[in-house]
Amino acid sequence: MAEPMIKAVLFDLDGTLLPMDQEVFVKDYLGRLAAYLAPYGYEPQKLADTIWKGVGAMVMNDGSCRNEVRFWQAFTASFGEERLKDRPLIEEFYRTEFQKVQKSCGYDPEAAELIRTLKEAGYRLILATNPIFPAAATESRIRWAGLEPSDFEFRTTYENVSYSKPNPDYYREILTICALRAEECLMAGNDAGEDMVAEKLGMKVFLLTAGLISRGMDISRYPQGNFKDLLLYLKKCE
Repeated sequence: MAEPMIKAVLFDLDGTLLPMDQEVFVKDYLGRLAAYLAPYGYEPQKLADTIWKGVGAMVMNDGSCRNEVRFWQAFTASFGEERLKDRPLIEEFYRTEFQKVQKSCGYDPEAAELIRTLKEAGYRLILATNPIFPAAATESRIRWAGLEPSDFEFRTTYENVSYSKPNPDYYREILTICALRAEECLMAGNDAGEDMVAEKLGMKVFLLTAGLISRGMDISRYPQGNFKDLLLYLKKCE
């Protein structure tokens, strides 16, 4: 029986389509958020610690609620339920001050070129970025990469999924939402630990090495390379 053709390509965003040094990005992002919220009574170190607790809660989410719920549970555990009134303020941060964080990211025109090429070839495209940000922040980062949110038929954000990387159930949830089988998909990303785990479900995987995060793993068995190498690999899978 012939092996199913690849119908959909899932892409990581940070470090994959959007070049970045994670440490530089996070430092800039958290620094701007702390400065933005300081006039409203948020102590910077406690805020940073709380954001990381929220991220941890989302990474450990068991699927019983959206990641958004998990994050705000952690947030209110630190600052109290009354701070829920500040959600619009934080949402405004992502529309305004967060945009300056773009300076901490790179840009690779070949990323947008790759997405256009795959769309023209008829592939279904899904943005499988770790869903620890709200949609506003994710859509901004997509645009920083020279793309539009509409370039992807589905984009994971903390509002619309209930798992996070590296949990294989994160990928399983995408398959369910998009009515796809694992054998029809390829996951492309730069993080061996978070992105290559999709292979456990039966997806093909491709490790993009420009912003490689290997976490000490043996990556020799994974198909890997740059965007041009990915295109060649997809042609071999036809």
